[in-house]
Amino acid sequence: MSGFKRILLCYDGTREGQHALKDGAALAQDLKAEVHLLSVLNNTAWMQGADITSAVPVDFINESAKALLDEGLQKLAARGIRATGHLAIGEPLDEIPFFANDLKADLVVVGHRRSHGLARWWGGRHDGLLLDRVTCSVLVTMGAAADAPAAVAGTGETARSAEHS
Repeated sequence: MSGFKRILLCYDGTREGQHALKDGAALAQDLKAEVHLLSVLNNTAWMQGADITSAVPVDFINESAKALLDEGLQKLAARGIRATGHLAIGEPLDEIPFFANDLKADLVVVGHRRSHGLARWWGGRHDGLLLDRVTCSVLVTMGAAADAPAAVAGTGETARSAEHS
């Protein structure tokens, strides 16, 4: 693992993003790696609802995205990690590989969303996989075991109930 000198942490503020940030930060500290933090404002959703979002000032959207990036940078700083922040607007499945390749990252850290078949980082409108788009290693964090759905350890009835809630 000592080959990981430059790590790209992907942070979107979700619980999964929090786990990716925490786990990636711990790994970066252990390896004394250079850290880059990427927050991607996924414009797909707000572009599809252009009528609604046209009423939302662009400055507000940009400020919200910047605040998210700053939040991640502050969390890293609290752990003693100096990171370079990057903000992108677009499809995460496009932006993550772009930044990973541009920064020559050795490792990309993303969070996995258990409630969906594939996390937002893994799939998207192109139905492609993040793994097919990067030339470096990818660490997918799963979060704490307490976050796992009850259906994993439960009965079939629990699994059906969880699917319908």
